[in-house]
Amino acid sequence: MSSRVSRRALLGSAVALAVSAGPLAGLARAAARTPKVLVIGLDGCLLSRIKDADAPHLDALMAAGLTAPSSIYANPFAPTLSGPGWSTIITGVWPDKHNVKDNTLSGNKFSQYPDFLTRIETAKPSLSTYAVSSWAPITDTVFSAKVDTRISTPSAEYDTGTTSRAVATLKGGNPDAVFVHLDNIDHAGHTYGAASPQYLDAVHTADAQVGQLVTAVKSRATYGNEDWLIMITADHGHTDAGGHGGSSSPERQTFLIATGPTLAAGSTRYDVKMPDVAASALAHLGIAIDPAWQLDGRPVQQPQPDDFDALRPRLQTRVDETGIGAGVLGFTHTPPSGWSVDNSAMGTGGITEWRGWSFTTDEFWTAAQRDQERESNVRARGVFAVADGDEWNDKTVSGTFDSTLVSPAYPVTGGRTATLTYTTYYRQEAPQKGEVLVSYDGAAPVTVKTYTADVSSRTETVTLQVPTGATTARVRFRYTGGNNWYWVIDGVRVTQP
Repeated sequence: MSSRVSRRALLGSAVALAVSAGPLAGLARAAARTPKVLVIGLDGCLLSRIKDADAPHLDALMAAGLTAPSSIYANPFAPTLSGPGWSTIITGVWPDKHNVKDNTLSGNKFSQYPDFLTRIETAKPSLSTYAVSSWAPITDTVFSAKVDTRISTPSAEYDTGTTSRAVATLKGGNPDAVFVHLDNIDHAGHTYGAASPQYLDAVHTADAQVGQLVTAVKSRATYGNEDWLIMITADHGHTDAGGHGGSSSPERQTFLIATGPTLAAGSTRYDVKMPDVAASALAHLGIAIDPAWQLDGRPVQQPQPDDFDALRPRLQTRVDETGIGAGVLGFTHTPPSGWSVDNSAMGTGGITEWRGWSFTTDEFWTAAQRDQERESNVRARGVFAVADGDEWNDKTVSGTFDSTLVSPAYPVTGGRTATLTYTTYYRQEAPQKGEVLVSYDGAAPVTVKTYTADVSSRTETVTLQVPTGATTARVRFRYTGGNNWYWVIDGVRVTQP
């Protein structure tokens, strides 16, 4: 049979099924079904090469659900290796929490940040959990002994054995949460490089194995009464020549392909991150995510709209930056509706892209200059705001960097506390300074937080004392400095209980 015909048939049937069902119908049916989760890990797989390969099953899943490309960290946060990558996916937290920095998994904090199957067992012990892996450290170490079944496939069986074992369990057993790891794409990447035909062949083989797993799910006698969330992801990418561990864009690539009743067919999102796999699995199984767990992931089924992400259609290609691909869309100075940028005290000249606060993406910003820790900005999502005095100064300037990002006027109730939250990442070099100021009803801004030392990527929470009678609060982020470093802001919210 022609692979082209096969692919079209699969794509057509997947899209037709999704469209005929409709979102409301899907939600109604899901409410009466038993939730189940299948996570498939494709080690070292590049989303771009899936699209180049003969991969009809993965193509059909993308057509039927969500595709979300994203990027990961690089040193010194963690190298782009399997140990940190799978630990992040499986625990739902970044390496600065689970503490895995290499493939030995030494120094891990899995007791504090356990895998998602262990969390399932703790919350709902009656559920059946199953993990099988072609790379033994995943099932021997990352997943705990609390998981009902952990299998490290013997090397002689490799992905063929991993697939057959998982298929047998999916067909003949009654698992509620399944994790399957396939390794051969990574092997082909190391041996032949990601630009090779052998790498595409490995993607094709893995695609067929994904097809076997999905077919096993759909052939279950109880499938009509089940609500399956299927997620496919990767721990890192590969260079064209082969290998990973460094900071290049191909090495830092990952993705999520997901199908489920609440995920729109053929949709693409850019706000999804590596730790979301674990959070999504927990949420799908009805397990409430306790804030005390400090998960970095959030369920893909529960998107959180962000003002900066609305700017994606406005992103432009490079102007002065030469290290960024000419066709890469990634920056704008146009703020979202309700926001503004005050550059009245800003110096002149410099690199156009970074004159004052800019709105950008990881793909664009990190390419401006690799290995200056921009890759550690892991908790910002999609489009974010950045003030980068270092890059601005890469062309002749006059004056200093002095720019203020101004939020909309958030409604508040006077005489009560409010909470300002935002994601931030700040790298310091004197005389640089970051200030967060708040004004109420247009009164003079008051400083509520100051940055004069490095702050790793994190979510800040600032308690605001709202004056009696105040009805609005406006937030300002002022960055001042010279040829120093940078400040990232994302996900700004002001809320009251």
